[in-house]
Formats: sequence, C-alpha cells, structure tokens
Amino acid sequence: MPHAKFFPFNEQQLAFKEQMDRFVNKEVRPYAKQWDEDDKCPKEIFQKLADIDALAVGFPEKYGGAGGITEQLLMIESLAAVSAGAALSIYVHMTMACKVLGNNVQKDQYLATALSGKKLGCFAYAEPNAGADVTAVQCQAKADGEYFILNGSKLYITNGPFADFVILVARTANEPGLGGISLFIVDQEAIGFSRVPMKKMGLHGSEMAELYFDDCRVHKSQLLGPLHNGLRSAIQMFSQARSVAAAFSCGMAGEALQQTINHVINRQNKGRPLTDKQFIRFTLADMKTKLEASRLMTYSAARLIDEGKPYDLECSLAKLYATEANTWICERAFHLHGVQGYMMESDVQRFYRDCKVWEFGEGTSEMQREMIAAAILAN
Repeated sequence: MPHAKFFPFNEQQLAFKEQMDRFVNKEVRPYAKQWDEDDKCPKEIFQKLADIDALAVGFPEKYGGAGGITEQLLMIESLAAVSAGAALSIYVHMTMACKVLGNNVQKDQYLATALSGKKLGCFAYAEPNAGADVTAVQCQAKADGEYFILNGSKLYITNGPFADFVILVARTANEPGLGGISLFIVDQEAIGFSRVPMKKMGLHGSEMAELYFDDCRVHKSQLLGPLHNGLRSAIQMFSQARSVAAAFSCGMAGEALQQTINHVINRQNKGRPLTDKQFIRFTLADMKTKLEASRLMTYSAARLIDEGKPYDLECSLAKLYATEANTWICERAFHLHGVQGYMMESDVQRFYRDCKVWEFGEGTSEMQREMIAAAILAN
C-alpha cells in the first residue's frame, strides 16, 4: 500500500492512490518522453481523467466530485512522478481555473464541461512586475455600461496557448493591498484577446503563453466574486497551492529515488556492485529520509485543510521543505547516474530540468521562510 507505513491514509484514499498509479502506468508512462520532446500538452489526458471521475476530485458531488485536497495531492503526486509537465497542466485547470468559478450560474455554464475535460482553463495572474507581490497587478478592467473593458498583459500562463477560458486577475480600483483587484472569466473567442506561446527550460508536456487584452470586452456577468475583492475571496487558493507544490515535489523525488535505486543495484565498478560503496548507501538513505519527511509534511497540511483547521503555516513548511528536498534528490539522482543520466533518453535529466521551478513557483523559498518566521515569532 503506498505510503501506508508513513501516514494514516484511510482505505478510500489508498484505493484512489492505487487507481491513479495504475492509470499513470497505462496512460502516462508510455508517452511521457514523447510529450517532453514535443513540448506539447497531451490534451487528451483531461478526457481520460474525466472518464475515471478523477478530474472532479475535490469538487462537490453535484459536479461528479468526491474526496478533498488529500485526494487531489495523491493524484498530483502520481502524475508528477512520471510527467510533471502534464501534471502541471492538469493542476492549473483543476485547482486554479475551476476552483474559483463563482456563482451557480457560472458554475453551471463552465464547471460541468470543465470537469468533464471538454473545456480547459487557465489562471492569469502573473505580470512583468506582479509575481510574488500579489498586490502589484496592473492589468486594468474598467466598467463600461453592461461590460468591462480589459487592457494589459499576463506572463508565464500555464495552459495559456490552448485554454478555452481564462480566469483573469485585473485591477478595477486604485485601492491598497488586495482591495481593488477583481477576477473575470474571459472566453477564448473574446474580441481583443490574443496569446503568444512561450518556451521554458523544463516542465515540457505543459504549455505556457503571454496573454494580451486590448480593449477586450467582457459582460459584467463574467465577473467572478465581489467587485474589487475577487482576489481576496480567492486567496485561500494561493495558500493551498503551496501544498500542491509539495505534492509535485514528492512525486518527482519518489520517482527519481526509485530510478536511482534500480540503477545502482545493477551497476558495478571494478567488478563490485555500486551499493558496496558507503557513499552510495548513505546517499540513498538521505534521499529516502528527505522524501518521506516531505510526504509527512505535505499530507499533514492536506489533512488540516480537509478538516477545516488553520493550515497556512503547515503549507509553507511543507512547501519549503519538500521543494528544496526535491531539488537535492533530483540532483543526487542525476549525479549518481553519471553520463547515462546526462543523455536525453534518460528520465533523470528531465527530473533535473523540472525540479528547480518548484522552489519559486507558488511562492519562493525566501517567501516561505519569511511567513514561517512571522508565524513563529507571533506566538
């Protein structure tokens, strides 16, 4: 049973993890290298996940959902172990674009088709001067009768090249802090909306774009949440996203460790197994320790979220530790594979390219340390 010795998952969660592992071995592992080489999101994977009722995990039963954040993280861990890029696209669609869909009319219009894999979404927040500082958004939305007029651009938007709908973060008033920032749904057919694909070092299997809004008109019914307070109403999503980054890291690190174990067991140096070397054994021990500590912190944070208890500190702890542990584990895997790991047909070179982003995605390590320090000094 996966993780059963290290964390008290219930039977349903363990069964779901086993289902996801089987799905990944059948529908992801045979194609992951090709997706990486093509640097294209395998959009058919959304429909396949919907067919096994996985795309709606964590959503209300009305929309086919079940479970909570723990199940979502188990799903991400399974996917990220084999294709972190595809897992990223799925995560952005599920737990960012779909999670913030607001009133019942909007949910009826978008959520059912989105969770069935028929329409795909993205979340457009980042700008040239708005990354870690969530209050620095400059993309403008001005009221014009029954419409809002959007002007500005967004950078580094996962799923941007193909999304059917965009969740846009835009400034609607000049207010301090999170005030004056609203959310909108923008359909891909909207006049004045355009996008340009962007290339990145790793996480192939997802696609990224810069989005442009040039006098783009959206009806006021496309406003998500309260005017001037849309981002504040969605801020919990950003906190929970830190646990998702930790789950990505657990998946990648777990696969990197397993491939390294398989490699050193079957390799010899001067006629002796590599595992005869204390350095090799101690490195594997450290990799395993960091991995299981990461999993414990990640799923402890998830349990707090599911139980409705405070979780901000625990999400930051999990995110900081797991992402930095993942980078270290993937680097050690890369090192222990030697020249074989440097070849493009090796999986570990992909892990090495994919791992570092999680130290700054969803809030940098420095930000996590600041938040952790603030929390412990406040008590």
